[in-house]
Amino acid sequence: MNVFANFLMALVSVFDTLLTLYFWIVIISALLTWVQPDPYNPIVRVLRNLTEPVLHRVRTWLPFVNIGGIDLSPIVVLVGIQFIKIFVVQSLYQAVAGMG
Repeated sequence: MNVFANFLMALVSVFDTLLTLYFWIVIISALLTWVQPDPYNPIVRVLRNLTEPVLHRVRTWLPFVNIGGIDLSPIVVLVGIQFIKIFVVQSLYQAVAGMG
């Protein structure tokens, strides 16, 4: 592989890692809604700031994700992340591997 292909492989790997990290952030944020943590806790605020813009967008686009008071938007986001990891990231890995 040439240097450019290695650089692209590193970028794809970082993107994959960031998606995995965000996956876990969404899970932790969803679990926190069950225990009603202190909203002024800095960790809770960071988690909310990282997840709420995406979850709000999902709730806006798909109004049916709130069924009987149960918010399913985190599940939609998690499925979306998995789709991106399986389809987009794997396709990028294969494209970069083909460059070498």
